[in-house]
Amino acid sequence: QVQVVESGGGLVQPGGSLRLSCAASKSISSINAAVWYRQAPGKERELVARFTSDGSTNYADSVKGRFTISRDDRKNKVYLQMKSLKPEDTAVYYCNADVYYLATYYRNLWGQGTQVTVSS
Repeated sequence: QVQVVESGGGLVQPGGSLRLSCAASKSISSINAAVWYRQAPGKERELVARFTSDGSTNYADSVKGRFTISRDDRKNKVYLQMKSLKPEDTAVYYCNADVYYLATYYRNLWGQGTQVTVSS
């Protein structure tokens, strides 16, 4: 009944920025926690950034200082702000989220992914 949808990917030049969004399909939903992953062709999926229920965050070493994960005030969207993008950041980015909706807690909801391509 509740889905998670990523958006904001695209083609960007090295050094550029993008902001990815992870949104619950029900507007009154509340995202309790979320993790951004990415997967490039031929490579294993890797954790990029994590937002926990207490508001704490953590990041992969490869993106520390460049990426920021955050949740909006209504708690129904989680963002990944990406700066100083490198070609190595090229991947499909996925959101996995735990979502409250009405009386149900939905765990481990995966979005469909959004493509980020960093190239000149």
